[in-house]
Amino acid sequence: MADSEENLNALNSESKHQVLARKYRPTDFKSLKGQEALIQTLQNAIRSNRLAHAYVLTGVRGVGKTTTARIIAKALNCVGEDGQGTSPAVDPCGVCEQCAAIAEDRHVDVMEMDAASRTGVDDIRELIDGVRYKPVAGRYKVYIIDEVHMLSKNAFNALLKTLEEPPEHVKFVMATTEIRKVPVTVLSRCQRFDLRRYTTAMLQTHFASIAEKEGIEVEDDALAIIARAADGSARDGLSVLDQAFSLTTGKVDVELIQSMLGLSDRETLFDLFEALLSGEVAAALNLSDKMFELGGDPLLILRDLADLTHWVTRAKITPSIIDEPGLAEAEKTRGGAFAKKLSLQDLARCWQLLLKGIVEVQTAPNPEQAAEMLLIRLAHASTLPSPEDLIKQLQSGAPSGASSAPSSAPQGNGGGSQGSNQMTSAVGQSGQWQESQQGNTMRLVANPDPAPVVEPQTAQNAGVALASFEELVALFDREREVIVADHLRRDIHLVHFGKNTLSVRLALGAPRNLIAQLSASLKDLTGQTWMVASSDETGQPTLHEQSAAAVEAKRQAVLQHPFIRAAMETFPGSKIAEVRKIPRQLSSEAETDKTED
Repeated sequence: MADSEENLNALNSESKHQVLARKYRPTDFKSLKGQEALIQTLQNAIRSNRLAHAYVLTGVRGVGKTTTARIIAKALNCVGEDGQGTSPAVDPCGVCEQCAAIAEDRHVDVMEMDAASRTGVDDIRELIDGVRYKPVAGRYKVYIIDEVHMLSKNAFNALLKTLEEPPEHVKFVMATTEIRKVPVTVLSRCQRFDLRRYTTAMLQTHFASIAEKEGIEVEDDALAIIARAADGSARDGLSVLDQAFSLTTGKVDVELIQSMLGLSDRETLFDLFEALLSGEVAAALNLSDKMFELGGDPLLILRDLADLTHWVTRAKITPSIIDEPGLAEAEKTRGGAFAKKLSLQDLARCWQLLLKGIVEVQTAPNPEQAAEMLLIRLAHASTLPSPEDLIKQLQSGAPSGASSAPSSAPQGNGGGSQGSNQMTSAVGQSGQWQESQQGNTMRLVANPDPAPVVEPQTAQNAGVALASFEELVALFDREREVIVADHLRRDIHLVHFGKNTLSVRLALGAPRNLIAQLSASLKDLTGQTWMVASSDETGQPTLHEQSAAAVEAKRQAVLQHPFIRAAMETFPGSKIAEVRKIPRQLSSEAETDKTED
């Protein structure tokens, strides 16, 4: 009998256990951390008796939206420790019957509705039916609608009128993570509060205080990992901390958290980052194999690399963040060294490759293999010279096949991972070259000789003859007959052009009425009768074909230039994307800038 009583007591003791997220949920404004602006606004409204009839709380998961709604309900109904309060309390006492009932979810006048499971108009009608009745026990009837964005369109419409003009004894508090999905008509009837995401430092401090209250020792670095994994959500971080407490009866260390979350060791991650940006492919693969063997998830490892790349970039732009309190020693020492050594171009290239690679790993049939291929691309790209380094090598007479990385930091073209580098070139007859760089695209331009500008003759007035087929096409362009002009360029093979006469061969697929349409349009535009005839002769290539041939000829001419050949040999697989001339004015300005430098 005694054993049965002991077992029953033990069972009751176990049933009283609460997860940390519920046990340490804020119960008043003082314990609600990180939302000072919201608290100040609400307390001032209570003091001045300027309470709104509806509030909407928005923010990411786990920042305290529903908790804040319950605290508001307490403040509206609190009667003080002595039970004599007659107006809303700036700081709810938490011990009166009203506060206790709300905390235990048994207050008859505080109704909480989950809009994710009750989305229909009938649910809202049921809620509205109870609005007209006065509160039974409290000062106000408070309706808390969680995840309000899940309501249907009809449900929102049914709520609008009541939400705009509710009885004096009714208050609405709505919470949502998707504020953009809430209709503007609803938002305009509410006071909106955006709850701030918790910073990593705030979460780490909060988790440390909870661990101390629970009597469990947790390493600072382990708390930092949990805070980063929480991603601004106090509830998510407390769930991880609760799981860590359950895994061990002793000290919670970094290894335990990394094993539990499938994360890689921080020092190993820094070693991997250094190997990748130094071009050491074998070392990088060995380190990744070690991480995989220890249970590291390929996707999480890549995300950690992206997070490290972002942090190093921030440290390079704003070095002061390295001295922030609470920062891990690895970030301060090795992260700071990377920030000084690496260029923004290196970090930007690494970031872009990681972003694309993470998507590939998510969709690949074998994530581990996809992650290894990405690491190989990252290491290979770090050994490629940047466009400006290549130009310096070519100008100094270095061999075209040289592709050594700069001594200060690995440089490279971000296109190295794609197997081809986009090169834009333009050649003029003068042979004087300039160079410029935009992102990862190398642009080689030349000073052109001035080309004569041919102005087509005006053919708007009657009696003015057109000298060539090109002038005829230009006439249609000027008159904005764009459809006919396009057919003339693509579907007409010129056989003979004479005074008011035109003999052509239509290309395959050309409109059947094109000749009749052309004849009628010419008479309207020139005031003269044109004889347009169809011919079976081959005729000339279309203007579109002639233009394409000219572009190809220019491209071939570019390929023969020694400077371009050297660049193409240095970047195997490169191709010329565009060939164009630059205006002489811009060319002269560039030459002047080069002389001044």
